[in-house]
Amino acid sequence: MLKAALAALNGAANPEKAAEMAAYHKVDRPYLGIPVPQVEDFTDAWRAEMDVLARVDLAAGLWDSNIHEARVAACKLLTQARMKEGDTPAFDLICTWAPQFDAWALADHACIALQKRLVANPQRLDVIEDWTVSPLMWMRRAALVATLPWAKINHPKPEDSAIRERILDWAALYVPDRDWFMQKVVAWWLRDLSKHDGARTAAFLAEHGPYMKAFARKEAAQYLPEDLRAGLAL
Repeated sequence: MLKAALAALNGAANPEKAAEMAAYHKVDRPYLGIPVPQVEDFTDAWRAEMDVLARVDLAAGLWDSNIHEARVAACKLLTQARMKEGDTPAFDLICTWAPQFDAWALADHACIALQKRLVANPQRLDVIEDWTVSPLMWMRRAALVATLPWAKINHPKPEDSAIRERILDWAALYVPDRDWFMQKVVAWWLRDLSKHDGARTAAFLAEHGPYMKAFARKEAAQYLPEDLRAGLAL
C-alpha cells in the first residue's frame, strides 16, 4: 500500500507549486506542490479501505519518506476522535515523530492528530509534559498545540479544570522564552482560552503578561471584553 500511496501522491505533483512551497516552508525536504484538501482526498479514500492498524503502518511509511505531502497524509490518516483498536499504536507513532518536528506546518498537522489521542486518554499528558523541557523548541511548542482542546471547553468538569491549570503552568514556564514561536504559542493558547474563560485568561496576563513580548500580550487578549482588559499591560 505504501508504494501505491506514494505513486498516487507523486502522480498529482505540481512542480511549480512545489517550488513555491519549498520557498515558503524553508525546510529542506521534497515537496510535491499538492494542497492539503487534495491530500485529504487521498487519505479519505485510503481510510475507507483499511482498519486503524493498517493506517498506522501506512502513516509510518509515509512519514519516513520525508516528502512534505506524504507527512501531511500520515497525520491525516491518524486524525480520528475514536479508535476501537490501534489507539495506542497511533499515539506511540505520533510521539516518535515529535523529535523530528522542524517547522510549524507539519508539527501542527501532527498535533491535531495528537489532540484526539490525548482527549481519548488524558493520562497521556504525562508523556507530553516531558516535552515541555525538551531541548528542541518544536517539541516544547507542540506540548501546547496538542493540548488546545482544554482551552476550548465552555463548562469544564473538575478534572478538565485541573488539566487546564496544569497546562497553564506549562505556558507560564514558556513565558521567559523569547523565541517568537514560543511566545506565539502561549498567545494562541490564551487567545483560545479567552473565548471560554476570559477571567482566567485575564488573571494569567495580569501575572505573566508583563514578561511576555508585546505582540503576544496583545494577541492573547484579542477577544477579552473591555472590563477584563482594563488594567492589563497591553
